[in-house]
Amino acid sequence: MITGKASCGMQYAVKKGGNAVGYCSLTIKCGTRDEGDFHEGIAHFTEHTIFKGTEHKSARVINGYLDRLGGELNAFTTKEEIVIHSTVLKEDLGKAASLLLELATCPTFPEEEIGIERGVVIDEINSYKDAPADEIFDRFEEALFAGHPLGRTILGTASSIRKITSKELQGFVRERFTPGNMALAVVADIDEKKMEEAILKLADKVFDGNWTESRERLLVPVGGATVFNKTVRKKNHEVNAVLGGIAPSIYDTTDRFPAILLSNIIGGPASNSLLNDLLREKNGWVYGVESSYTQYSEAGVIAISLGCDKNNLEKCIDGTWKVIRKMQDEPMSESALKAAKKQLLGQLAISSDNGETQCLSMGKSLITFGKISTDGENREAIESISSESLQVVARKTFDPEKTSSLIFL
Repeated sequence: MITGKASCGMQYAVKKGGNAVGYCSLTIKCGTRDEGDFHEGIAHFTEHTIFKGTEHKSARVINGYLDRLGGELNAFTTKEEIVIHSTVLKEDLGKAASLLLELATCPTFPEEEIGIERGVVIDEINSYKDAPADEIFDRFEEALFAGHPLGRTILGTASSIRKITSKELQGFVRERFTPGNMALAVVADIDEKKMEEAILKLADKVFDGNWTESRERLLVPVGGATVFNKTVRKKNHEVNAVLGGIAPSIYDTTDRFPAILLSNIIGGPASNSLLNDLLREKNGWVYGVESSYTQYSEAGVIAISLGCDKNNLEKCIDGTWKVIRKMQDEPMSESALKAAKKQLLGQLAISSDNGETQCLSMGKSLITFGKISTDGENREAIESISSESLQVVARKTFDPEKTSSLIFL
């Protein structure tokens, strides 16, 4: 793997892998939490509308540019990044990388196209009302980070989206889409040195010096996050519930990996997770239950989510706390801890065997840490987790006085 920084300040990484297919991603350090005084939801709306025309290509040309090569072009927005990515035959990677940079550096946001896409995004916002299992996560973090930039919802509101103009979108991109806030990653069966040379040549062509300095992300201490226990009447057949709170940030070198392992043991994707075993397999109270750990710059969030019949809600909540208290009070045996680490390492290895996953992960790592952690480093961090460190993190993240809950009843 080759990593570096172009003269313009854009970071890049090239990794040999795969076969006939190549993967390319452009990660921009600019998400929902960076919207500032712009209208809520502008980061996500920007992600939708950068495809609607550039100084060199119309929306129609962009839509078919990689399609006619058999490739794919997509994008997504998180609270901390906007990511544009593509999958193409490896011989077309140059075209893919050039297109990603073009979309990010010279979008035109035609008013007529903005109007059409505004309707699409508002429909997406409204569709969440019919998906309580998805909506509840947004509402949970919105309440947990009330008054903090991380409390902003990614989609925004129908009202805020209606107010976003082409001029505002151009201002947002000009201010936030700077080369120092970008990381270009490539994974393909290619000569890494030749691809690096191509990327540096492309960067020199795209960034001609007419770019403002990158703005550092303003980190706002989370402090005492809001603690709440809310019930919202939804009148759905199924009850949806989220239980959780503040967890280690992505920069917390002491507790981050223990938190990853803790969440996986409690409610990871495997059928042998403690919550799945108790709530579904043994008692049949839920169809699905999971624990997720989301890592942000200032703090993370551990959230246990479940859906159940109204009559089973109290039993599910009690059962969840039973599992949590077990992790807090009873140290795991050496054999159980070894098995849990093995399972997590296997899941990570299988997930990272996908070229697209590798590419997206490389971009995230570069934009966050300025480097890419090796598989060996991650393995070492997981292997070093002790039973005591798991208990410490379990007690911190699920302190009863600091744990919040949201129920859609």
